[in-house]
Amino acid sequence: MTVEAALGMAGMTVMTVLLLASLVAMVGQLRCTDAAGEAARLLARGRPQEAAAAVDQIAPSGANLTYEQVGDRFTVRVTALPAGDLLPAVHLKATAYAVAEPKTEVANAPG
Repeated sequence: MTVEAALGMAGMTVMTVLLLASLVAMVGQLRCTDAAGEAARLLARGRPQEAAAAVDQIAPSGANLTYEQVGDRFTVRVTALPAGDLLPAVHLKATAYAVAEPKTEVANAPG
């Protein structure tokens, strides 16, 4: 009876850790998506420094902001690793798009 209880407790512990890790990854993905959207809006307004600051605030720590401008269109990508490195094979990625407002120029951009 005690061996079965010990195995059951070990199994429940593993499942709990995996569930918590997946929850952390889900929240991190949502934060990356929000950060990418906010950065795209700020870049469309010609505010690249504020876009980088928004990603630092909104996205998980260690997130990376990159973007590409083609004409008046911005493609913003935010990438990060889930907190705690409990799921090392998981990479969080989010992409957002925006069109620059009229007469907007982007200079000294981080990406």
